[in-house]
Amino acid sequence: MQHGHDLGGSFALGPWRVRRAGYGAMQLSGDGVFGPPRDAGEALRVLRAAVDAGVDHIDTAQFYGAGTVNKLIREALHPYPDGLAIVSKVAARHDAGGAQARFGDPYQLRQGIEDNLSALGAGRLAAVNLRITDPSAAGKRFDDQLAALIRAREEGLTDGVGLSNISRQQLLRAAGQTEIVCVQNLFNLADQRSADVLSECVKRNIAFVPFCPLGLPGDERDRLLASPVLAALGARLHATPVQVALAWLLDLAPNILLIPGTRTRAHLAENLGAPGVALDDAARAELARHFPAA
Repeated sequence: MQHGHDLGGSFALGPWRVRRAGYGAMQLSGDGVFGPPRDAGEALRVLRAAVDAGVDHIDTAQFYGAGTVNKLIREALHPYPDGLAIVSKVAARHDAGGAQARFGDPYQLRQGIEDNLSALGAGRLAAVNLRITDPSAAGKRFDDQLAALIRAREEGLTDGVGLSNISRQQLLRAAGQTEIVCVQNLFNLADQRSADVLSECVKRNIAFVPFCPLGLPGDERDRLLASPVLAALGARLHATPVQVALAWLLDLAPNILLIPGTRTRAHLAENLGAPGVALDDAARAELARHFPAA
């Protein structure tokens, strides 16, 4: 298999330009995205290995591991290398019992950004995503939330405003008020319901960052990666099923940025091999037949 030393080319993330294969830090938390990881030493080694391999885009959030993931990023990588874009998201946190709770009032969003910066030991973030809990909401609360992120950008706490878990209508509403540098939605071979959002991002040259790019953890992911279609294509393309699924995303549109997460260096290397997998027309047709768009 040919390995792409440039990790699949690059794309704009607001004023930044990042390689298309990045790293999502969520899995460095404990079970249920709460508490510390099972192996903190390996978590530090994974982060350092990612950057050593050329990753220049790390996705995180203060509520991952109730703050422990951002502390791991700081311990592993601070002082941060030039060109490393750290992107976070706000509007959620964990309560004392580990359940995810809303934290989306404008003053809470500002606090969330400041908490990220403090835990990371960073002066500013490359982008902050507003995580929407209701993809149909688009009224005054949405506008007020967006305004809080715009103010944070104007004050130099972040270089860009992003959105997460949104509908196309919300994207249009937000884009009418400010520049949106990235959109982070659930999207993978098994779940293409955000295809309309992706299409709008392509038209507007906005980075589209699919979360859970290999399917939702658990049954969906297991079913996808156990697909005989991915196994057969992987055998023909000298790739693993994981690499085929990630290569499909990279092949789908030039503005897609990958942030697959992992707790081990072995899986990290597998994920970062995806840009070296070149899908041909026969592979695209096979995937389209078995995994049709919504």
